[in-house]
Amino acid sequence: MSATATVTVSFDGVSFRYPDTDAPTLSDVDLQIHEGELILVIGPTGSGKTTFLRAINGLVPHFSGGRLGGRVRVSGHDTEHHAPRELADVVGFVPQDPSDSFVCDTVEEELAYAMENLGIAPVVMRRRVEETLDLLSITDLRDRNTATLSGGQQQRVAIAAVLTASPRILVLDEPTSSLDPAAAEEVLAAITRLVHDVGLTVIMAEHRLERVGHLADRVIIFDGPTPTIAEPAEAMISAPVVPPVVELGRAMGWRPLPLSVRDARRHAAELRERLGSTTAPPASMPAEQHVIDQIDEIHGNGAGDSIPEPVVAASHVTVRYHRSPALRDVDLVIRAGEIVSIMGRNGAGKSTLLHVLAGLRSPDGGSATILGASPHGLTGHERIRRVGLVPQDPSILLYAETVDGECRLADREGGLAAGTTADTLERLMPGLAPHAHPRALSEGQRLALALAVVMAHEPRVLLLDEPTRGLDYPAKRRLADSLDDLAGRGVAVVFATHDVELAASVAHRVVVLAGGEVIADGPARDVVCHSTVFAPQVAKIMAPDEWLTVEEIVRALDRGTTVP
Repeated sequence: MSATATVTVSFDGVSFRYPDTDAPTLSDVDLQIHEGELILVIGPTGSGKTTFLRAINGLVPHFSGGRLGGRVRVSGHDTEHHAPRELADVVGFVPQDPSDSFVCDTVEEELAYAMENLGIAPVVMRRRVEETLDLLSITDLRDRNTATLSGGQQQRVAIAAVLTASPRILVLDEPTSSLDPAAAEEVLAAITRLVHDVGLTVIMAEHRLERVGHLADRVIIFDGPTPTIAEPAEAMISAPVVPPVVELGRAMGWRPLPLSVRDARRHAAELRERLGSTTAPPASMPAEQHVIDQIDEIHGNGAGDSIPEPVVAASHVTVRYHRSPALRDVDLVIRAGEIVSIMGRNGAGKSTLLHVLAGLRSPDGGSATILGASPHGLTGHERIRRVGLVPQDPSILLYAETVDGECRLADREGGLAAGTTADTLERLMPGLAPHAHPRALSEGQRLALALAVVMAHEPRVLLLDEPTRGLDYPAKRRLADSLDDLAGRGVAVVFATHDVELAASVAHRVVVLAGGEVIADGPARDVVCHSTVFAPQVAKIMAPDEWLTVEEIVRALDRGTTVP
């Protein structure tokens, strides 16, 4: 970056400590961000990324409380002396949960709201609304009630709502966490276009680095309260969290480290040749046979000696919202010990299907059963022992004033041994402060707590809606291990996700929905490797060979030869 480039954000000796905490979340932060930069903020879950972002527009400390030291300046404004509302035309901020920012009933009204507060002329407002609807491909949502939007639709509308005010700085906290891969590409392309064409400064915290790592000009790394800032290639050499493409490059000793699939494929020909001489990718098999063989192996049976029982059965399920079909004639059978990923575009019907299976929504046509009974008719302990659902917004499940209180409440309500939920939480996310308020946790930490509350009851069927939202890569691995463990004990796991890396690493089977209909249902390897949308990074790098994860490749090389 040129020394004469305009500084739009500066942190000068900034430290911050939340009320009633012993350690600072930010400490001695010194950095400058320039006009027209796309800055990526990375780090483990709960490392301070969101606090850093909220300090840019003054939410920290004006709304968070706590003690802020040093100076944060945004386009020359000291945030200590300017509340967030005074910076609305300078900084646009989109939080992790976009619905938190909605104040209007319809999408078009939401897009106009910030401009009305800024006193922008109606003719200018109309033009900006139209341009932003087109920019983020949400014209079809113009008249929708914001309360009826899917998680991914909410994300795009929230970004659009701040862009209509034409801020000079855009701050995004997990902007693609609820977006399907195609929608994420569209949104990131639009944001990148604004960076390059109009000099918008974008500061973005993101855990799904496979989507954004190659777009950044610089990377801010949080691995403690004092972050570092570096060029992407340099940052990824030692960063605590990295996308699969970098993880593969590290494992293979590639230099320079690839940041994109395109870069990695330049190395992959030799790797494919090596793998071809040692072992082939694991062979695909029918999804049901895959599960049968896995359960047999776990229990020490001979191949084909047992057939896991069906625990979930959906037959011709149809659901309508205001005469619009959300699910159309869906048939689905899931067996004990099976891990099934439900994938599809935003609004395809994934969450609706989970709600039907959990008994939160009765189908308008057809039927759904859990262990032979309609989940809608189950109550109390009978339901939580059969089926557990962790929704997109995990806060819905949290009631207590502390993490420890939440765990004890879950134990009492479920008749569990004291400490059961806390032990489950420790496996999912070690070291979470027991006296922290659940609402003060990061998105990923709240999700881990909600997962622990549900998983501790050991339901026969576990339903998860976007279970990796806000989770870093190590946390996702711990989640995958927990799901594998549950499946090994006969629990059927069904998760709706846009996270293709999670599906590749843990799912036995992938079901793809489009327009409320099942358009694909088969072994994960067969479905995702041959998809241009849902293929994980490793599959794209290694195509046409069908490899899914870095771990799979390293294990294969270890069996045949050594990694250089």
